This record gives sequence, C-alpha cells and structure tokens, in this order.
Amino acid sequence: MKHDFEPDTKCFGKGDIRGIYPTQVNEELAYRIGRYFKDIIENDEMLDSGNSDGRGSSRLRIVVGHDIRLSGPSLKKALVKGLTEAGCDVVDIGQCGTEMIYFAAAHLKLDGGIMITASHNPKAYNGFKLVRSGARPVSETSGLRELEELCSREPAVLQELMAGEAGCAEVHDILPEYIEHLLGYIDVDAMESLAEQQGRRLRVVVNAGNGAAGPVLDVLAEKLPFEFIKVHNQPDGNFPNGVPNPLLRENRDATADVVRKYGADVGIAWDGDFDRCFLFDEEGGMIEGYYMVGFLAEAFLKKYPGARIIHDPRVYWNTRDICRKFSGEAVMCRSGHAFIKAKMREVDAVYGGEMSAHHYFRDFAYCDSGMIPWLLVLELLQQSGRKLSELLAERLDMYPCSGEINSKVASTESASRLVEYVETKYADGVRDYTDGLSVAYQRWRFNLRKSNTEPVIRLNVEAVGDKKLLQEKTDELLQMIRSDI
Repeated sequence: MKHDFEPDTKCFGKGDIRGIYPTQVNEELAYRIGRYFKDIIENDEMLDSGNSDGRGSSRLRIVVGHDIRLSGPSLKKALVKGLTEAGCDVVDIGQCGTEMIYFAAAHLKLDGGIMITASHNPKAYNGFKLVRSGARPVSETSGLRELEELCSREPAVLQELMAGEAGCAEVHDILPEYIEHLLGYIDVDAMESLAEQQGRRLRVVVNAGNGAAGPVLDVLAEKLPFEFIKVHNQPDGNFPNGVPNPLLRENRDATADVVRKYGADVGIAWDGDFDRCFLFDEEGGMIEGYYMVGFLAEAFLKKYPGARIIHDPRVYWNTRDICRKFSGEAVMCRSGHAFIKAKMREVDAVYGGEMSAHHYFRDFAYCDSGMIPWLLVLELLQQSGRKLSELLAERLDMYPCSGEINSKVASTESASRLVEYVETKYADGVRDYTDGLSVAYQRWRFNLRKSNTEPVIRLNVEAVGDKKLLQEKTDELLQMIRSDI
C-alpha cells in the first residue's frame, strides 16, 4: 500500500465514515481502518475471542461486506489486508446489505464487523459502518473519534505496527441463516392459510432500486405466499435508474406507478444498503415513517403482550395510543441509532422505531433492519383483510401530523436563539428536552430541533383528531421560525 495519504477528517461523521471515492474515501483509508480497528475494540469486555470459532484461536474475528457500489470490492480488498496484517481473522460475506453485517456479527458471535457502504448517497460516494461484538455500534462516543485519530498517524508509525502473526480470511455465505431468521418474525403457514381462505394472495410491488436488496428478495419470494412484482431488482452500482433513495420525490413514482398499474395491495422500496424500507399503499401513496412505527408496535404487541416499545420524541401520540390499546409500555428515547439501541438494551424493549424509517428489533441484536418491517406489516395486512390505505386513514384521522419540516437559518447560533425565542412564546405548555424542544398542550404538541451538521431547524407538529388545528399551529410556528425576529 502507498501510505503518502492524509485522511480527510470530514469523512468521519457521528455514526459512520462517508465521502467521495477516491479523493476522500479510498483504498489507503480502508487499509488504515483495517489496521487500527483492532485497537478500538480489543479491550471490549464483551469480546468472545477464542470461543466463537471452535479452534481456540485468540485472534479477533471480524466480518466484512460491501454493497453494490463499484468501488466496494477494491475497498474491501484493502480493508481485509489491513485487518489480517493487524492479526485479525476475517469472515467475508461478500455483497450484502448493512443489516447482514449486523446479523453475522451477532449470529456468528464475532468480535466486530465493517460494512462498506454509503447507503443512499450518490454514486460517487462510499464509506464504512462499524460495529463491535454483539453488533453494538462504533460511533463518535464509542471509538469513532479514536479511529479517526489513529488513521491520521504518520506512515512511519503505521509501519511499526506490523502484527507478529497475520490473520487469515474466509468466505462465508450468511444468506441462508439470515433468511431463516427473517422468516422467524412471521407465521408463514398461517399467512398461507389466510390467503387460501380469502381466495387471493397479496400482490406486492418491490423496488430494490438496483441496490443490494434484490438477491434477498429473490430468495424470500420463493418462501412467502405473496405475488411479487419486481422493479429495478438487479444490483447495479452504476445506478441506471437513479440513486436508490426512495425519500427523493423523483424516485417515488417508480414504485407508485407500478402499484397503480398492476392494482397491487402494497409497494415497498429500499435504499441502497436496504437498512430502511418505505411502504406505499394500494393507491400509490407513501406511508409516513411515523405511522409505520405504530403498525410495527401493534404487530409486536400482538405477539408479545405487555412488551416495551421505544419511540423518538418528534411525534409519538399515535404510538402511545397503540401501546395503551394493546397493553404495551411506550418508552421515549432521544433520536439516533446509538441512543435507541442503548435504550432498548437498558429496558429490554422488543422494538424501537424512529419516524425517519429506522426500525430496531430486540431479536435482531437490537439493530435496525429494512427487511423485518415490511414482513410484519404485510402479516398485519393479511390478518386484517383490509386495505392498507384504510388502516392508515384511521390513524391519520386520530393523530394527524405535519411530517418533518426543515427551515434554513442564518447560522447555528441563530438557530439556538430561535429555539429559545419559540420556547418563551409557548411557556405555558408542558416542556421536554429529551431531543431538542418539545412542548405539549391538551390537543396538540410540537418538537423543534437544531440540525447537528448544518444551520437548519427541524419542526414536527401533531394533533389529536383535528387536522384544522394541526394546520393552524404548523403555520403559526413556521411563520415564527421563518420571519426575522
């Protein structure tokens, strides 16, 4: 490897490493991450080295994989070189989704994992997501800052760290074990029986966006009692049909149009590494992530009465109502995967959901998955015998919400002043500071948060059964936020 390289520290974010290939993220950075990853996890009290592989080896075992981006294989080669030279053994699961790294790390009882992905970013990007043993995240508070410092060391220092004994790499096909685990969340036989009783199978449009989800869908389609219509199913790092990001409005029609064309019951679309999924009803409307949390809370509470459900502070009245209805316990937690996962472990929650379409599952090592959610919602849909739009409309009428509305401000300092100003204007409400400013009244509430990375204010408003009140209060707050004060 050529070590005359100065890493761009802008690539190291709060929860992962991401940048443009090859100017910011490249093979040298991948190599250094591999060489130093051991240093940030080797003192982990949860390491299971020497017991996980049955060979009595004391070397750390790390799972690696990559999504469909064209630079993935080359970055993985450099990463594996760094890991093995540092004395780690590598379990290579090849092309995959991010959650398959999480699953492999936990299921195979490995010491850590590294996924090469830039998720939903444009084609020019790539990056790394890292986990410790048990698929616990490596983030800014749990090793990522230390890794950033280590990767910036001078080449001479780097050369001094040659391991006494190099590790080895092996290829492992995790897909069969992963598929078996996914199917364990639903009762396939019962769904098959319901389909026979109802005289039809659910018709499901699936849009992988030419990302990594396609091969997984191919296997699941053979095992599920649905009629699948596949869109952009072939993995292709050239992104011939656009960046795999269903949140972009220009990408939604690729799914919605096919749903309407074939009279499908539901549409599903994924981002590139499929750690998030987005559902569309039979009319082609995309379901707000907030209501997905409610659907999944209901699905789990039917299976685990009395269980704890984690939700974020932005909007949650719908989720709490469902928890009351099905005798569950709603627990609020600050937004962000590291916080959600930690809180789930703390209170033994069966499920945690964010309105941003990240969904976390206790039996999935408390990690987020883009495959488990739609399986549970389709099971719920099959059981109800109703249309998805009907189920959604019922919750929309009871607890309408604004969706997240972003407003640019002059600076992060002005954003702070603005939040303080809004707080004084609504001083008679019940306030909460779990994540930003939340203020609640009897019939409506709002959450106002500053962006961590840019001068932006994020607003969410919800109401109880009153869409007119929701609109009035949303307009009132936006006028305050977007005017000079």
